[in-house]
Amino acid sequence: MCPSQPPNMSNSSSSSSSPIWLLSYIKLQFFGRIRRFLRSKAARKRYGSTTDRFDIVSIKSSVDDDEEVVVQQVMGREKSEDDSAVVLQRSVKKLHFGRWEEKEKAAMEIERLAREDGKTRKFMAELEVIPVLVAMVASDVPSRRLVGVTALIELARGTYTNKVLMVEAGILSQLPKNIDIIDESTRSEFAELLLSLSSLANNQFPFASSEILPFLTSILESSSSSVETKELCLGTLFNLSTVLDSAGPLVSNGAVQTLLMLSSVKELSEKALATLGHLVVTLMGKKALENSPMVPQSLIETLTWEDKPKCQELSAYILMILAHQSSAQRQKMAKSGIVSVLLEVALLGSPLAQKRALKLLQWFKDERHAKMGPHSGPQTGRITIGSPINQREAQVGKKMMKNLVKQSLHKNMEMITRRANASEDSSKLKTLVISTSSKSLPY
Repeated sequence: MCPSQPPNMSNSSSSSSSPIWLLSYIKLQFFGRIRRFLRSKAARKRYGSTTDRFDIVSIKSSVDDDEEVVVQQVMGREKSEDDSAVVLQRSVKKLHFGRWEEKEKAAMEIERLAREDGKTRKFMAELEVIPVLVAMVASDVPSRRLVGVTALIELARGTYTNKVLMVEAGILSQLPKNIDIIDESTRSEFAELLLSLSSLANNQFPFASSEILPFLTSILESSSSSVETKELCLGTLFNLSTVLDSAGPLVSNGAVQTLLMLSSVKELSEKALATLGHLVVTLMGKKALENSPMVPQSLIETLTWEDKPKCQELSAYILMILAHQSSAQRQKMAKSGIVSVLLEVALLGSPLAQKRALKLLQWFKDERHAKMGPHSGPQTGRITIGSPINQREAQVGKKMMKNLVKQSLHKNMEMITRRANASEDSSKLKTLVISTSSKSLPY
């Protein structure tokens, strides 16, 4: 037998039925072994060895074994794919034409298949399974509603088209009007589905946020909802708040007040403050925050959370937006004791929180001197020099600010000293103590 030609395969029948890539793979393996054989033969000619016939037979046997193993793997894979196709076909048929009990089982099979295979997930939309699952979500039967929601969650995972089809099928209008009739598990599944669908708002898709806001706010305000479920709802509100057109529906549905309440919960504060940060830059959102009785006290309280630097940064950002060009808000902040808190953040906060705290302190200082530069924030309510009334107001404001600063320094000096354990913070503190005797405070 010539080693340059491949031997006849013992199981040619299985070879002929194998795919083209399988034959190519077998040939590649065979010629690789022939190449190694020729190299070893050249070496044996040099040093002496056994006969070549045994080597050729062993190569042929090894190639046949490899072919058999690969064929078995391919056949097993093809059999598994055939089984999945049969299950999918049967499940889709039962989902469309079966009884309600069969529909529930079919929905569970569809959920499993969608979770295991992304290609199947996209193909299912063409089989019109989404409208049927949306109809199941609207059912009053708890088990039927739950399997419908869980199946839709898997179908929506990573597919823009499926999410659009769900919205077009009316899933947003099928949400329960009363969350008390559904258990915690179903609430969590609904919240996860809405979080997935809310990503459409970032892709310029007309997402009717007003239809889901009552459901979300009800869960967020409910004391029986878990923290995990509320986190999912906050994620949905965050996605919606990134679109300016959603600010109106969010404010009108009371989302601002709900977010302010949740901002006082450390487990939920960061996402709630981030959502408020999107709303405060809109006209309606800023006005709602200014009129809230919780502002600025709740935001100032968040500034004191040293173990939550991100929350400090977000709270300082919101306060900066509210204080900008608003003398009334700055007065409310001053009465709430913000100066002492800002001094502490300026010393011990994160770099970004320090920067924002110093900026706010600079605005209070500039207001005291009635000199508001173009980048100093407040622009309204300037004091006209020369007016006796305004001069008296300036003197009263100057004394009030000086007293506030002195009180805050004396009150917080010991507490700041205990917390400032780094050498850099200690040097800053010494600078602050020395500068109290000067006319211009370094803030």
